[in-house]
Amino acid sequence: MKVVSSIGSMKKRHPDCQVVKRRGRIYVICKSDPRFKVRQGYKKKRNKL
Repeated sequence: MKVVSSIGSMKKRHPDCQVVKRRGRIYVICKSDPRFKVRQGYKKKRNKL
C-alpha cells in the first residue's frame, strides 16, 4: 500500500477504485487491481495512563 500526501490524483486511477474513510484515514481501494491501494492521513495517538 502506498502512502501519499494527496489523493486527488489517486481517485481517478481506475474505474473500480473507491475512496473510503476509516478511523481518520482516507483509503483508495480497488478490488480488481490491488496495486492501486493508497492511504492518506494518520491515526491520532492516545495518551497512556
